[in-house]
Amino acid sequence: MIPTIIELQLDKKQIQQHIEKQLDESIQAQLWLVSVERLAQLTDMSKRWLETEILNDPRMRAIERKKNRKRWYLAQQAFEVITEITSEW
Repeated sequence: MIPTIIELQLDKKQIQQHIEKQLDESIQAQLWLVSVERLAQLTDMSKRWLETEILNDPRMRAIERKKNRKRWYLAQQAFEVITEITSEW
């Protein structure tokens, strides 16, 4: 019988990114509302860019919810609208 040697090299950074991506996807599936800060984090866009390019769009304003000065967006609809807007670029 021939002895088998298996050598495995792991890239810790890639593993960590994969785990974070999986966590974000599972969290996103459970989100109901998202804030501007959370949208900035999820889209990897600055809040200023979101304000000028995404949040001022009438489709985003239609799903906006406000209380005092805080704004939230219905999560699933926000992701769909952002996909529509960015696909037009």
